[in-house]
Amino acid sequence: MHEMGVAMQIIEIATASIPEDMKGARVERINLKVGKLSAIVPDSLGFCFEIAAKETQLEGAELVIEEIPVTARCKDCDNEWTIDSPVFSCSRCQSGSIELLSGRELDIDSIEVKED
Repeated sequence: MHEMGVAMQIIEIATASIPEDMKGARVERINLKVGKLSAIVPDSLGFCFEIAAKETQLEGAELVIEEIPVTARCKDCDNEWTIDSPVFSCSRCQSGSIELLSGRELDIDSIEVKED
Protein backbone atom coordinates (compact mmCIF):
# COMPACT_ATOMS: atom_id res chain seq x y z
CA MET A 1 0.00 0.00 0.00
CA HIS A 2 1.92 3.05 -1.24
CA GLU A 3 -0.67 5.35 0.35
CA MET A 4 1.29 5.16 3.64
CA GLY A 5 4.37 6.58 1.92
CA VAL A 6 2.26 9.32 0.35
CA ALA A 7 0.66 10.12 3.73
CA MET A 8 4.09 10.40 5.33
CA GLN A 9 5.25 12.75 2.56
CA ILE A 10 2.15 14.92 3.05
CA ILE A 11 2.92 15.15 6.77
CA GLU A 12 6.55 16.03 6.06
CA ILE A 13 5.61 18.74 3.55
CA ALA A 14 2.88 20.20 5.77
CA THR A 15 5.16 20.27 8.81
CA ALA A 16 7.93 21.97 6.84
CA SER A 17 5.42 24.53 5.51
CA ILE A 18 4.54 25.91 8.93
CA PRO A 19 6.31 29.29 9.29
CA GLU A 20 9.04 29.54 11.97
CA ASP A 21 6.99 32.01 14.01
CA MET A 22 4.05 29.54 14.09
CA LYS A 23 5.90 26.33 15.04
CA GLY A 24 3.48 25.74 17.96
CA ALA A 25 0.48 25.89 15.64
CA ARG A 26 -1.63 22.89 14.74
CA VAL A 27 -2.62 21.94 11.22
CA GLU A 28 -6.42 21.78 11.03
CA ARG A 29 -6.93 20.80 7.40
CA ILE A 30 -4.99 19.74 4.36
CA ASN A 31 -6.69 20.09 0.99
CA LEU A 32 -5.44 17.72 -1.70
CA LYS A 33 -6.14 17.36 -5.39
CA VAL A 34 -5.87 13.72 -6.47
CA GLY A 35 -6.29 12.69 -10.10
CA LYS A 36 -8.24 9.55 -10.90
CA LEU A 37 -5.17 8.14 -12.69
CA SER A 38 -2.81 8.82 -9.78
CA ALA A 39 -3.19 5.27 -8.41
CA ILE A 40 -4.25 6.69 -5.03
CA VAL A 41 -7.26 5.20 -3.24
CA PRO A 42 -8.71 8.18 -1.30
CA ASP A 43 -10.12 6.07 1.56
CA SER A 44 -6.79 4.27 1.99
CA LEU A 45 -4.88 7.55 1.94
CA GLY A 46 -7.22 8.99 4.59
CA PHE A 47 -6.73 5.91 6.78
CA CYS A 48 -2.95 6.00 6.41
CA PHE A 49 -2.84 9.75 7.04
CA GLU A 50 -4.76 9.35 10.28
CA ILE A 51 -2.31 6.70 11.51
CA ALA A 52 0.84 8.49 10.36
CA ALA A 53 -0.27 11.85 11.83
CA LYS A 54 -0.54 10.52 15.40
CA GLU A 55 1.68 12.44 17.83
CA THR A 56 2.53 15.10 15.23
CA GLN A 57 1.29 18.66 14.66
CA LEU A 58 -1.13 17.12 12.18
CA GLU A 59 -2.86 14.75 14.59
CA GLY A 60 -6.60 15.28 14.23
CA ALA A 61 -6.22 17.32 11.03
CA GLU A 62 -8.86 16.81 8.37
CA LEU A 63 -7.60 15.49 5.04
CA VAL A 64 -9.90 16.80 2.30
CA ILE A 65 -9.44 15.04 -1.02
CA GLU A 66 -10.82 16.50 -4.25
CA GLU A 67 -10.78 13.88 -6.99
CA ILE A 68 -9.82 15.33 -10.36
CA PRO A 69 -11.41 13.66 -13.40
CA VAL A 70 -9.42 12.47 -16.38
CA THR A 71 -9.72 14.99 -19.20
CA ALA A 72 -8.14 14.76 -22.62
CA ARG A 73 -7.65 16.73 -25.83
CA CYS A 74 -7.51 15.18 -29.27
CA LYS A 75 -4.39 16.24 -31.17
CA ASP A 76 -6.19 15.70 -34.49
CA CYS A 77 -9.51 17.54 -34.07
CA ASP A 78 -8.83 19.58 -30.86
CA ASN A 79 -11.85 18.10 -29.07
CA GLU A 80 -11.68 18.18 -25.24
CA TRP A 81 -13.70 15.76 -23.07
CA THR A 82 -13.81 13.92 -19.76
CA ILE A 83 -12.80 10.28 -20.00
CA ASP A 84 -15.13 8.09 -17.97
CA SER A 85 -14.31 4.68 -19.42
CA PRO A 86 -11.08 2.77 -20.15
CA VAL A 87 -11.26 3.75 -23.85
CA PHE A 88 -8.56 6.30 -24.64
CA SER A 89 -9.63 7.53 -28.06
CA CYS A 90 -11.28 10.75 -29.15
CA SER A 91 -14.98 10.89 -28.40
CA ARG A 92 -15.54 12.86 -31.62
CA CYS A 93 -13.22 11.46 -34.34
CA GLN A 94 -12.04 8.22 -32.63
CA SER A 95 -8.36 9.17 -33.05
CA GLY A 96 -5.91 7.60 -30.63
CA SER A 97 -3.71 10.69 -30.76
CA ILE A 98 -4.73 12.29 -27.49
CA GLU A 99 -3.10 14.36 -24.78
CA LEU A 100 -4.12 13.96 -21.13
CA LEU A 101 -4.91 17.34 -19.59
CA SER A 102 -5.79 16.20 -16.08
CA GLY A 103 -6.17 13.10 -13.97
CA ARG A 104 -2.61 12.43 -12.81
CA GLU A 105 -2.45 15.12 -10.11
CA LEU A 106 -1.29 14.55 -6.58
CA ASP A 107 -1.03 18.08 -5.20
CA ILE A 108 -1.36 19.75 -1.84
CA ASP A 109 -3.73 22.57 -2.68
CA SER A 110 -3.64 24.29 0.71
CA ILE A 111 -2.78 23.78 4.38
CA GLU A 112 -4.91 25.43 7.06
CA VAL A 113 -3.13 26.17 10.33
CA LYS A 114 -4.51 27.41 13.64
CA GLU A 115 -2.37 29.07 16.29
CA ASP A 116 -2.98 27.94 19.85
